[in-house]
Amino acid sequence: MEFKEVRHDKRLYIKLLLLADEQEDMIDNYLDKGTMYILDDNGVKAVCVITDEGNSVLEIKNIAVLPEYQRMGYGRKIIEFIENKFSKVYDILKVGTGDSPLTVPFYEKCGFRKTYTVKNFFTENYNHEIFECGKKLTDMVYFEKTI
Repeated sequence: MEFKEVRHDKRLYIKLLLLADEQEDMIDNYLDKGTMYILDDNGVKAVCVITDEGNSVLEIKNIAVLPEYQRMGYGRKIIEFIENKFSKVYDILKVGTGDSPLTVPFYEKCGFRKTYTVKNFFTENYNHEIFECGKKLTDMVYFEKTI
C-alpha cells in the first residue's frame, strides 16, 4: 500500500472524486488549491483532497474510495496517513459532509466529533438534489478532530 501525491493532471481522477462530490464545478472550487493523494494498493483504490484553512486547520475536501473497495479500511487508512503526515504542522483536521447514515458514522469511528452545521448547504449550492441511502442531503455537517 502506497500513498502518492498527485501534483499534475488531478482531473484524471475526476470520476473517483465525483463519488464523494457529485458536481464538477464544486470540485473545481478546491481541486487546484488543494493537495491530492491517491492510495495505491495494486491499483488506485482511493483519493483524498485536503486544503490549508489557516489557523492550523487542515480540511478534507474530498475523500472517495472505489465502490468495490469500500468497507475494507481504505478510507480510514487515508485519514491515518493525513494525520501522521500533517500532525506536526496542523492542530485540527476537519471535514464537512452530508448528514448521511453512510458518512457520519464513518467519521465518528475515525475519532471526529460534530462541531457545527451549515443549514441548506446542499440545496443552495448544488444544481440538483442529492440523495444518500434514500435520504435527501440538505445541511452540511462539520466534524473535527485534534491531530
